[in-house]
Amino acid sequence: MSERTGTGALTDGELHELAGKQAALGEVRGAPAADPVNVPMIRHWLTAMGDEHPRYLEQGLAPPAMAQVWTMPGLRHGPKDRSPVDDMMIALDGNGYTGVVATNCEQTYHRYVRVGERLTPATRFSGLAGPKRTALGVGFFATWNITWYSEDDEPVAEMMFRVLKFRPPAKVAERPPYPLQPAVNQDTEFFWDGVGRGELRIQSCADCGELRHPPGPLCPRCRSAERAYRLASGTGSLFSYVVHHHPPVPGRRTPFVVGVVELPEGVRMVGNVVDCPVEEVRIGMPLRVTYRRMDDRLVLPVWAPEQP
Repeated sequence: MSERTGTGALTDGELHELAGKQAALGEVRGAPAADPVNVPMIRHWLTAMGDEHPRYLEQGLAPPAMAQVWTMPGLRHGPKDRSPVDDMMIALDGNGYTGVVATNCEQTYHRYVRVGERLTPATRFSGLAGPKRTALGVGFFATWNITWYSEDDEPVAEMMFRVLKFRPPAKVAERPPYPLQPAVNQDTEFFWDGVGRGELRIQSCADCGELRHPPGPLCPRCRSAERAYRLASGTGSLFSYVVHHHPPVPGRRTPFVVGVVELPEGVRMVGNVVDCPVEEVRIGMPLRVTYRRMDDRLVLPVWAPEQP
């Protein structure tokens, strides 16, 4: 493809030419960190991450994964802070590739950074691949490397970062999106794919066969990361429930019932109980899964009374 996407837009070939020019700039030094490595920020990071190792505060060391924290420029960085990546991102935006999602981040640590040191980042644009057709749309994969240097010019950490800049699909007239969208990630994608096909899928361990829900990355029994799934029968009984009256929920009419449904397969799922007056809902009532379209993209599994 070498198509222009609008006034002032570049062809795909010109985008690659610009990428080559940015890569040819080599490593471009940024401004030194506004603040030296300091204890308050380290303490804040440790608290946020739940890291209780005493080494850092006792010895005045920064967790290695904080390398990027000391020099992140923020949204308001000026022209003097521009890196070789910025012009590439601006060009891709101008060509309609306005969507962005990170795909890879690999960090390498050479040594611990000590309290009082002031780091300086250096950015090198590595390359541009594409256009490629992805599930999100047609886009380009842009890759760059950042190296952090100490004040005596010693590299202390490096990071390879890759993003997909994609062209979002054209918007069409559709119903307003349902406000309570589920989080879909690599652990839960199989479940929502099944819901879209009218299947209720339960994650299973591909090694020991243990069933689990909600889905997760590791088997709780054998700790295997190998995953599969099993189709559930679609029946269950109401284990517990609450009737939601307040606060108001956008797109929902109160009161409504949120239940924990116990499946015969041995797992429990949370879902709305529908097609039943609130006053008739009771613990132990037999239920069967059904599927409700909430907007043009989202289908949710809900639970209705099992017919005799």
